[in-house]
Amino acid sequence: MWLADGMGRGESDTGRVRIAAVGDLHMRESMRGRFRPALRELGERADVLLLAGDLTNGGTLRDADVLCAEIEDLPVPVVAVLGNHDHDRRLGFRISVRLIELGVHLLDGTAITLPVNGIRLGIAGVMGGSGGFPGHPGDPAEGTVEHRNRFRRGPADATRLRAALDTLDADLRVALMHFSPVVDTLMGEPPKIYPGLGCQDLADAVDAGAASLAIHGHAHGGTEFGRTAGGVDVRNVSYPVIRTAYRVYELSPPGDV
Repeated sequence: MWLADGMGRGESDTGRVRIAAVGDLHMRESMRGRFRPALRELGERADVLLLAGDLTNGGTLRDADVLCAEIEDLPVPVVAVLGNHDHDRRLGFRISVRLIELGVHLLDGTAITLPVNGIRLGIAGVMGGSGGFPGHPGDPAEGTVEHRNRFRRGPADATRLRAALDTLDADLRVALMHFSPVVDTLMGEPPKIYPGLGCQDLADAVDAGAASLAIHGHAHGGTEFGRTAGGVDVRNVSYPVIRTAYRVYELSPPGDV
């Protein structure tokens, strides 16, 4: 596999896949149109767009209207997962329906295979959740109901992610989630909140599911680059981290030069 980071090169390349990714757009009325010009040029720079959750600022239908206006009729397929803020008003299902009607491939413990440049690109996605990491375990029995639910969801969604990855008959597998699977991409955040930002079980699922790349958001104060214990590259594409409309990662199947 060959992996390069950048804004893209301007033309498709048979045997390689250009993946544009961003998360934590937090779309709201004051953000209307901010990303639209760059997204409309995606066809020149990438083959697919991955959205890593927290697509709306407060999970309202008005926020969803702004989001849909931003990403409608894009020149590449769009694959997304929701984030915790997309569920703030308990309207995650309705936001999901809006996105699906727009043609977005919305994943939630599910997977999709897309033909790209002669390559079968498989993408499995979950929101993920908290759960902690070695040295940063957290306590799932304390805190608010929402806190406890997130700690239960982390390991549960890791199981669903592994199952979704296992369904893929693909040349390349990408794991898409909102919460982080590794501590590496949390560097810059206060260590005391690491347990709430992700879950080691997600990284275990990425490794066991033979992913080539893991994409996440959520950690606004983190860093872009990380890696699982099994050697899978992890990228935190939270907009406050990458500070651009999207980042492009180029992948080629294992064994290709």
